Amino acid sequence: MKRLRALLCGVATAALATAGLAAFTVQQASGATAATTALSNRWYAAAPYLMPHDNNPPDAGAIMDATGLKAFQLAFVLAPNGGGCTPTWDGTSPVSSDTAVGAVVSAIRAKGGDVSVSIGGYGGTKLGQACSDAASTAAAYQQVITKYQLKAIDFDLEEPEYENAAAIAHEIGAAKILQQNNPGLYVSVTTAGTADGTGWFGKQMLNEAKAQGFTPNNFSIMPFDGGFNGAAAQTSALTNFNSLLQSTFGWDAATAYAHQGFSGMNGRSDTGEYFSQADFQTVLDYATSHRMDRFTFWSLNRDRQCTPPDNNGTTSGTCSSVAQSSWDFAKYSVKFAGVTPPTTTPTTTPPTTTPPPGGHCSAAAWSSGAVYTAGSTVSYGSHTWKAKWWTQNETPGTTGEWGAWQDLGAC
Repeated sequence: MKRLRALLCGVATAALATAGLAAFTVQQASGATAATTALSNRWYAAAPYLMPHDNNPPDAGAIMDATGLKAFQLAFVLAPNGGGCTPTWDGTSPVSSDTAVGAVVSAIRAKGGDVSVSIGGYGGTKLGQACSDAASTAAAYQQVITKYQLKAIDFDLEEPEYENAAAIAHEIGAAKILQQNNPGLYVSVTTAGTADGTGWFGKQMLNEAKAQGFTPNNFSIMPFDGGFNGAAAQTSALTNFNSLLQSTFGWDAATAYAHQGFSGMNGRSDTGEYFSQADFQTVLDYATSHRMDRFTFWSLNRDRQCTPPDNNGTTSGTCSSVAQSSWDFAKYSVKFAGVTPPTTTPTTTPPTTTPPPGGHCSAAAWSSGAVYTAGSTVSYGSHTWKAKWWTQNETPGTTGEWGAWQDLGAC
């Protein structure tokens, strides 16, 4: 499945700023959203990722009822697959004509919740790559903000975009413009995590933000898919990232923590790491005790038990591969927002059934331990799949548009 996404914004206080509860009515031709009330920034900081188009999307309203969750991080906005500097969902569905995601947003807001939108993620073509400069990149993102009347936005800057210095300059410049043109907008920037906090490209991104004079609400790292072994390795990375923020921006530790976020992965990661409910609690305790600005995870689509619970030792985009009740991990986001989740046992959605290994196909069956290069073909779930690029331990069909595998159809 490979690394799974994250975020950006800007304030210099050690505590989270809270947005005023200002009601406003969304009026637009596409019928994207209903009337909404802004939440406090703490909710946007706690919003877990939800893919509304892919990975067997769960019912957001059911999650709200079961956990008390109020905010969702909808993913992902990309450039069109065919090229161009206009926003789309997943590279395929133009934001300008969208009604499907708008209906999800309206349903969430009708229950007193709200959404942020995440742009970027792992794979796909990002608008920072497709647009010619920061101004045109910002104009494309402004369409998303206006369409859905957003109070928060997330810049997920990772593979392969963050290796492109010009694209990152466009993204950071666009974030700064959006911050200036949309007062009160909560902005998060998310990037890859390493034992040192973040890697070379993440550090270059921080330097770009410093050079442009841009300060988001937080810089979040994703401490998974990098040899992490539970919460202790994650909190160590967060401590090291805090030192990096201090040295880059000249902040003291408290100010750095106030601009720092965590974006985890629930259950089994792409590389076979495991993060349990106990790990989430440990990182949550670290985040709250250090007054960190953000605590989120990838993803709500995965916040339910597989069948079998360990998913035969594989990673899925639609379940966690660990024993759990539905929406266990969402409750840690609710706690970060300062709310106690309900104690009653909710009605759970049936666990997602993992497709069986390949049927009567001529290509060899996919193997989690094998290394595949671009053009390699395998069989899985009675379909033939072709690798788009180098990949290992990425299950065919579990990550949609950004997955390494192209579905060539049934055998």
